[in-house]
Amino acid sequence: MDKFNAEHYPDPTAAEALAAVAREEKVKAPKPCVFICSPFAGETAGNTMRAIRYMRFAVVKGAVPFAPHLLYPQVLDEDDPSERELGLFFGKVWLGKCDELWVFGRHISSGMEQEIARAQKRGIPIRRFTDRCEEVEAE
Repeated sequence: MDKFNAEHYPDPTAAEALAAVAREEKVKAPKPCVFICSPFAGETAGNTMRAIRYMRFAVVKGAVPFAPHLLYPQVLDEDDPSERELGLFFGKVWLGKCDELWVFGRHISSGMEQEIARAQKRGIPIRRFTDRCEEVEAE
């Protein structure tokens, strides 16, 4: 850690503070990156609100969540089949970067089926939750 500032004057306080933050980050257990898998198409307004709730639940549980269906519909046209497939593809790329797949709700959409199949193929652990964020046993 450099103990000098940008003007090359000694700055031990800032250096000590940065070193303390670095030590704290190394001590903390790494947070799992989780892919949020829930319905989007159809009732998009309600499904968006539920996905936001699922993201918040994951944050509270100490995870780093990612929900592609909250991101890509903002820049891709969900009603255009080729753009919808592109969004699903992008999501599957990000799924490969995640530690776990969290599936919410009873209804499994066609997009969710693809994500679940990809997670199974890659050996990514899958956890299932009700739409009320209660974990259920895998079937």
